Amino acid sequence: MTRTRLAVLGSPIAHSKSPAIHRAAYAALGLDWTYEATDVTGATLPAYLESRDATWRGLSLTMPLKRDVIPLLDWRAPLVDLVGGANTVLLTDDGLRGYNTDVYGVQRSFREAGVVSLESVHVIGAGATAASVIAGVAGLGAHTVTVAARTPEKARPLEALGERLGVAVSTVGWEARPEADAVVSTLPGGEYGLEFPEAVRRASVLFDVAYDPWPSALANQWTQAGGRVIAGIELLLNQALGQVRIFVAGDPDLPVDDEGAVVAAMRAAVWEY
Repeated sequence: MTRTRLAVLGSPIAHSKSPAIHRAAYAALGLDWTYEATDVTGATLPAYLESRDATWRGLSLTMPLKRDVIPLLDWRAPLVDLVGGANTVLLTDDGLRGYNTDVYGVQRSFREAGVVSLESVHVIGAGATAASVIAGVAGLGAHTVTVAARTPEKARPLEALGERLGVAVSTVGWEARPEADAVVSTLPGGEYGLEFPEAVRRASVLFDVAYDPWPSALANQWTQAGGRVIAGIELLLNQALGQVRIFVAGDPDLPVDDEGAVVAAMRAAVWEY
């Protein structure tokens, strides 16, 4: 039996752009696969996974399922354990295999914007996305990361992650505005009343992982100061590309056939959505 079914899981999930992105990719590859959005919570995730049959190929996960799925996996890529989250599940005859493509998405988004190396990064927020950001910027050479957290205790695991990565991660107050090569907001879309000095906005590239609504309040601040902005939709697209590689070839590092055309189709689907 051929595995042709895929889905993105979360709650709520109806707003997700992932179906449009993935369907465009598989159409470009000539694959007659389906990809849907399904409302699943942490409480219903075990039963949902147990009920998947041999027609199922893979799943994309949103928070908090990225953490909830870990004990349910039969195999985990090392990166899953490092950052504490799996956003991708490959269903195989040998069980559930978990991967994290968010770290790849962070790195590719920076590189496509011309940012190939970083020394210092300021991260806003201390959740699971922040962990993937820290792992991502470590791969770009970052030596120091400051994390702005409303509740400092929530950032302690990120400091421990920094130790494992060889990055000096420190927690600062919510109002801190340290100088850094990049400022990365991991907050969901919305207005948080964050104001940055013009000097910071001009000197630091902003990567705002939120994409709805866009432009975000922070993106508008940076644009007004003539600063550089990386849109959150880039992370969505690039982590999805990693997932497509996994679903097609079982390897997040193996490009798919004619990948440039596939990426173009994925990008077009976002703006047509």
